[in-house]
Amino acid sequence: MKLDILSLDAKKAGSVDLDDAIFGIKEIRSDILHRMVKYQLAKRRAGTHKTQSRGEVSVSHSKLYKQKGTGQARHGAKNAPIFRGGGHAHNRLPRDYSHDLTKKFRTLALRHALSAKANAGDIIVIDALTVKDGKTSALRTSLTNLKLEKALFIAGAEVDAGVARAARNLPHIDVLPNAGLNVYDILRADKLVLTQDAVNAIHERFKDKAGKADAPKKRAPAKKKTEAEGAAA
Repeated sequence: MKLDILSLDAKKAGSVDLDDAIFGIKEIRSDILHRMVKYQLAKRRAGTHKTQSRGEVSVSHSKLYKQKGTGQARHGAKNAPIFRGGGHAHNRLPRDYSHDLTKKFRTLALRHALSAKANAGDIIVIDALTVKDGKTSALRTSLTNLKLEKALFIAGAEVDAGVARAARNLPHIDVLPNAGLNVYDILRADKLVLTQDAVNAIHERFKDKAGKADAPKKRAPAKKKTEAEGAAA
């Protein structure tokens, strides 16, 4: 796949060939993308929720009133779950929500996400990402030239401090280094903007892996033996 390289002024500055094994998958597996997004969001959950059990609330644990003769229902301590301020019967405890996905599967999901953007024509390649004096107004002008409103920028090995400062005041604009490229941020952005360095890094990252990380195939059903084959065996 061949794309034009643009400058921040939206002028053509060359062309680049994108590897079809990475950006050219035609049959996008939504189930793979779904599993990867769930994996990422589960890892972000803190899991620090906690409610108090019956034995942890700070109330008296003694019997409220005598068992018989009051005309009221029989109750023990005030820490019972039916009372206001009592403990929870099945209290929530801290837990880890993360789960595992194999490295091969995560690699495959990233290829499908990149291909989904390429198939939709939502990938833009620029020569470099720099902002004069780190001004938000300068970056906003470049976004207007490129007709971008909600975009993810992959800036290269490192994000320039001026670019990071200019972009943090703009809603729906994210700037990440090469190492931050991920499925969730790719899918939630309308456009994926890659620098030339980012494209080279992606090609290098998937080198010798693109052809091997194919989608899992269904196993063919076992062939039944005929009576003659069974007797011969």
